[in-house]
Amino acid sequence: MRIITGKAKGLRLKTPKNFLTRPTSDRIKESVFSILNGLINFSEIKSVLDIFAGTGALGLEAVSRGANSATFIDSSTTEIIRENIKQTKFENCEVLRGDFEKILRRLSKQNLMFDLIFSDAPYAKGLSQKSLKLVAELNLLNEGGLMIIEHGAEEIFEDLPPNFNLVRKINYGHTTGVTIFQKHSG
Repeated sequence: MRIITGKAKGLRLKTPKNFLTRPTSDRIKESVFSILNGLINFSEIKSVLDIFAGTGALGLEAVSRGANSATFIDSSTTEIIRENIKQTKFENCEVLRGDFEKILRRLSKQNLMFDLIFSDAPYAKGLSQKSLKLVAELNLLNEGGLMIIEHGAEEIFEDLPPNFNLVRKINYGHTTGVTIFQKHSG
């Protein structure tokens, strides 16, 4: 696993030694960021949120491409994320350990909003849909912002939150899907 392009291009990221974390493959990450390059200018992205961050690869890729800052949430791999941040030498990064729902609620109470949100929850546990609903309910995504959700290929997003449009859905083989949503004005 590596940073694909930008300031930290080619840097190999540390990954957990156990199988509890399923890092996004370089192939999927390359495809997703290729799509994002057609939708946004990373240098205009002020804040990125990486939920279920694992190694921090998605948020770190965004910062490498020019995003100003990133916040990472995970319940177990925060030391790996911190090591990867240290290795990239990116300064505007924050790592939060704990239950994603509690942390999202705390961020909302602090009136924090993000331009780009990644969610890569464990598959088939309903957490992808829950993260989308919470982000919308707590108003964590700026208008025009994108939420990118990696999920099991069979997972379907029902009852989209108001003001969220489906931009693109891609399946990678039989196991992984990525869906991109954009928040628009009411």
